Amino acid sequence: MTPTLVRQQLPRAGAAPRVDRCARARDWAEIQERMLVPLYEAVYRRLDVGPGTRLLGLGCGSGLALLMAASRGAAVTGIDGSSPERTALARERLLPRGRGAHARADARVVEGAPEDAAGIAGTPPYDVVTAFEPVGCRAGDSEGLGELLARATPLTGRGTPVVLAGWGPPERCATSTVLSVAAKLAEPLRGGGGRRLALRDDLEEVAQRAGLRPDGSGRVACPFGYANMDNAVRGLLSTGLFDAAITATDQVQVNKELTEALHPYRRQDGTVWMPNVFRYLIARTP
Repeated sequence: MTPTLVRQQLPRAGAAPRVDRCARARDWAEIQERMLVPLYEAVYRRLDVGPGTRLLGLGCGSGLALLMAASRGAAVTGIDGSSPERTALARERLLPRGRGAHARADARVVEGAPEDAAGIAGTPPYDVVTAFEPVGCRAGDSEGLGELLARATPLTGRGTPVVLAGWGPPERCATSTVLSVAAKLAEPLRGGGGRRLALRDDLEEVAQRAGLRPDGSGRVACPFGYANMDNAVRGLLSTGLFDAAITATDQVQVNKELTEALHPYRRQDGTVWMPNVFRYLIARTP
């Protein structure tokens, strides 16, 4: 084995590359988050979300799904403890003192754990809970979701619908091949355990571990479409799924290999289009 090959296989030494988290959050809100709009719409139609609905959004990110529920008349609370930058953007969109065009007095955004979303004494329990961040991409993501759901259950009433989301079968998700680049580049750092393929019963298993009863499911086409290659690279990097790859290699290499992986999905007009299918499960609290 040559010295050059050894250096390519080992993680980079020294300080980890810095990620501009504010810029990433903006890219998520402006480019990537909208890709799941068909999923949000399908769930809200099925559950008849509207005036009188008290919705709790777990992992609310920058708040687009909350905004859509609020526009249907629902009172919404979002909670997210993973990204202060995204949470700040959600507040801008939803809160009366923010700059969002649809700011509402019956909206709340909380940075923290599910228990922090408890209402004041006498407030009715939440009657819809959503966890729209899809499982089936990061290793261990389903375990973390199960714990999150179990902690949110006390904030609901009996039989409350809880929505879980996940990636569809890899053969129906073009983006799956692109995400494999992240796993390949991060392998020296993670020992090959950074990503796994979505399994058919992932969502049901999560629900059962959280003490929930599965009560219906559906599949929704959510194509990822971008105006150009730069837009696609920025959007996918904003998911955070490539951060470990950047740490294991560097930003330049990740951008290069991500661009190459996206090339088959680039159209003649320069746009990038990847068809995907996402799955959702509706479960009920005990």
